[in-house]
Amino acid sequence: MAVVRRVRQHVNPFAIKYQTPVAPPDWSQVFDDPTRPLHLDIGCARGQFLQGSAPIAPDWNFLGLEIRQPLVEAALKQRDEMGLGNLHFIFCNINNSLAPLLGSLPAGVLQRVSIQFPDPWFKKRHQKRRVTQPELVQQLADGLPVGGTVFLQSDVLEVEVEMCDRFSAHPNFQRRGAGWLAENPMAVPTERERVTQAKGEPVYRALFERCP
Repeated sequence: MAVVRRVRQHVNPFAIKYQTPVAPPDWSQVFDDPTRPLHLDIGCARGQFLQGSAPIAPDWNFLGLEIRQPLVEAALKQRDEMGLGNLHFIFCNINNSLAPLLGSLPAGVLQRVSIQFPDPWFKKRHQKRRVTQPELVQQLADGLPVGGTVFLQSDVLEVEVEMCDRFSAHPNFQRRGAGWLAENPMAVPTERERVTQAKGEPVYRALFERCP
């Protein structure tokens, strides 16, 4: 009988085991064509959003970053079974790995970033573990070209407001439209998004554009 491996829902990014930055891959070995525009999904979990997106957008590359290694291993296995040459996943801690990864990409390929339903870390003392910190916003401002976009969504209003406030505070990001987006501009919903909407609960969404 197969052994089911339990995967923690929440991982402390400040734990010692996650303090070694990941070595950027050879992108020509990762993607069939590394010069295609790239969609980066931060905190991709099981990767189902990207697994649904990559087949219907063959002119794009898709990269998922996730701190839970078993989920990345499973996502890579699924990617290989699907035979997708425009999809990759990396196990890493974005606190120390996002900057070197972005710096290693071919110039100008990063065009779109998504941060969807990140861990809310409700306790005040844990909120420094939330993914969208000012340092991340700056790194994305450095990595995205003018016109590149960042899509944010959460079912926790407090978390979505905090993410939006941090991007709004940066001079190189401008929010598109006023209020929450009524529809998801991405072609594929996340697993969490489908579950939340099936319950009739709200999802808060916003889109930011990298400006000069």
